[in-house]
Amino acid sequence: MPKISAVIITYNEERNIARCLESLQKVADEVIVVDSFSTDKTKDICSSFKVKFIEKEWEGYSTTKNYANSLARYDYILSIDADEALSPELIKSALKFKNDSNPMPAYRLNRLTNYCGKWIRHGSWYPDRKIRLWKNGIAQWEGDLHEQLKFNNIVYIGQLSGKLYHYSFYSISQHVTQINRFTDIASETDFNKDKHAGLLKIYFMPKWKFFRDYFLKLGIIDGYYGYIVCKLSAHAKFLKYTKLRQKLNNANK
Repeated sequence: MPKISAVIITYNEERNIARCLESLQKVADEVIVVDSFSTDKTKDICSSFKVKFIEKEWEGYSTTKNYANSLARYDYILSIDADEALSPELIKSALKFKNDSNPMPAYRLNRLTNYCGKWIRHGSWYPDRKIRLWKNGIAQWEGDLHEQLKFNNIVYIGQLSGKLYHYSFYSISQHVTQINRFTDIASETDFNKDKHAGLLKIYFMPKWKFFRDYFLKLGIIDGYYGYIVCKLSAHAKFLKYTKLRQKLNNANK
């Protein structure tokens, strides 16, 4: 029967980490936390749980996650973020998986995001399908910002029932701050890949993203915060392209 190593990377996650660790108690055979020298109470909170806590300098999302995965001892890795937690149904599904004598190599989870206290069930944020459970040694993370899991070979991917709860932002200003930081990184990445951002792309792509997410993907049903999520997501698209265009213009001076 498969055993699970739950792997988490952290930095100043005192607001979230206890909820995450509590949800893993019935599922994980070991919990590994790789922390980038948090300055809050993250380490103290982790010490109240049975976890393997390692402090290591931040080296980017993929590199840090791959290092954490390399510490896993058991058959399957469950990669979970500190601001996530397993729903009761997902816990039951994971326990059923552990009793499976012939499990799949990897499994997707449906992530449901909580935004400023509101569950976002439509738009581009749900169902946010993520591969988070896979056989140890068959995959690694790649990418600087929105890291992707890359498998060594083609594998069949199953689906676990239940929700992976994601407690994303507690305030709109927190979301705006992250958008500004992430679009800095994304525009720099695109610039290094020689991508371009013309005026038509800057003008139309954010509008299309809002229309698609809010109307076609029914973000409108999520009410006020559904609108905010769609609007800020479209604005993030605008910022990425305008920051990229500015870098291109500066490079051509």
